Amino acid sequence: MEEILLWSQLILKTTPSRWIALAESLPPALLRRDPAPGEWSGLDCLSHLVDAERWVFPVRVVCFLEGKDFPAFDPDADGSHSKAPPDTAGLAKEFEILRKESLQLFGRLGAGDLARTARHPELGQVTLSELIHEWAAHDLMHTVQAERAMMQPFIEGCGPWQSYFSDHVARK
Repeated sequence: MEEILLWSQLILKTTPSRWIALAESLPPALLRRDPAPGEWSGLDCLSHLVDAERWVFPVRVVCFLEGKDFPAFDPDADGSHSKAPPDTAGLAKEFEILRKESLQLFGRLGAGDLARTARHPELGQVTLSELIHEWAAHDLMHTVQAERAMMQPFIEGCGPWQSYFSDHVARK
């Protein structure tokens, strides 16, 4: 059981630096580019990770530790929806700051905490172990989703090599 705490903590530690590298080295237009209608851009993924770091995962960990249930989070209804285009590097730095705070909370967790339960309004009874698994998977999923969105213009321009990327083309 402690293995999941270590692995998850390692994933959670690496995600901000990956985003900072992307945000500081890539043109904002590439991060903002939508891969297909209805799909998230790299910037959308980063904004969602910031929202989740602010209002979801650490809040839920505290609920587990305090023996409380927690509300659902709908990124479309509950997420931030600024009309002004954010500074991507600044947003990545904000994510890094929020994550450092979350990792301090994460560091308080032990194997004995993983069996704690809480009620999620849509999923029912869940364990802290399941939340920790979901947190690490969520980080990886949205980072991969962002990278997939940024792949699209390169896939579109690679001519006969496009067939090698059939599993990575945004569905339109």
